[in-house]
Amino acid sequence: MEAKNALRTEFRARRNAHVAALDARVKALMFRRPPSPVMAMVPEGGTVGIYLAGPAEAPATAYAQVLHEAGHKIGLPWFADRSSPMVFREWSSPWVDELLAPGPWKGIVQPAEDAAEVVPEVLFVPLVAFSADGGRLGQGGGHYDRWLEAHPSTLPIGLAWDCQLVEHLPREAHDAPLHAVVTPTRIYGPWERQR
Repeated sequence: MEAKNALRTEFRARRNAHVAALDARVKALMFRRPPSPVMAMVPEGGTVGIYLAGPAEAPATAYAQVLHEAGHKIGLPWFADRSSPMVFREWSSPWVDELLAPGPWKGIVQPAEDAAEVVPEVLFVPLVAFSADGGRLGQGGGHYDRWLEAHPSTLPIGLAWDCQLVEHLPREAHDAPLHAVVTPTRIYGPWERQR
């Protein structure tokens, strides 16, 4: 746990510095649409889980828009309160922020409580760091690990900046491995999901 926390601190700082140094015009062109090999991982008509990125996280909203236009339902994380498990509820139009409501964490919005609950077949996940063999270091709350443990057929795909790659990540039994990772310069994987 201590090693993971040290890595989180290091890679959050690295990610923040990287994003702060990007030219805004260049940044606006990144993560605009899923690469063709990633689109091929999404089953026709399948539901896709997306996250709303924090300031330095790899953005996912443009992916939501492209996939929605291609006929996919889009799901966003939803929490009843801070102690409740994460579920996904439909974001019926990823162009309409007014469909989102404040969640239990300050500054984070989520679908309204009456939005339909969905189970994504493919899930784009945020991360603090990743390894070239599918390891993922998340924020530390375990929400995605627990959700993926309960939904083993869902393919988790990380979105990351290249600076978030680490040679080795400590792994615990509950850590859910990724199926692939997309950065602005390449795709890592796909890997078979073995626990």
